[in-house]
Amino acid sequence: MKKLADLTPNASGVISAINGDNRFVNRVTAIGLTPGSRVTVIKNDQNRPLLVYSRDTMIALNRTECKGIEVEEESSGGAR
Repeated sequence: MKKLADLTPNASGVISAINGDNRFVNRVTAIGLTPGSRVTVIKNDQNRPLLVYSRDTMIALNRTECKGIEVEEESSGGAR
């Protein structure tokens, strides 16, 4: 299992778990990042927010948030 921030640009994965307090989990799921949803990393620069594409939406997440999101990386393909 990888953390979302471990994925490289253009890599895709499926969210397998969201870990954190209730406030964090509620906020992340409210923006559409739920277990089972596919995400593609658009931009992953050090010390910058992570930009992901999921459910026809681009989402910027800070690195702290990404530590609580576990993904199963897909070998190829994308979320588009």
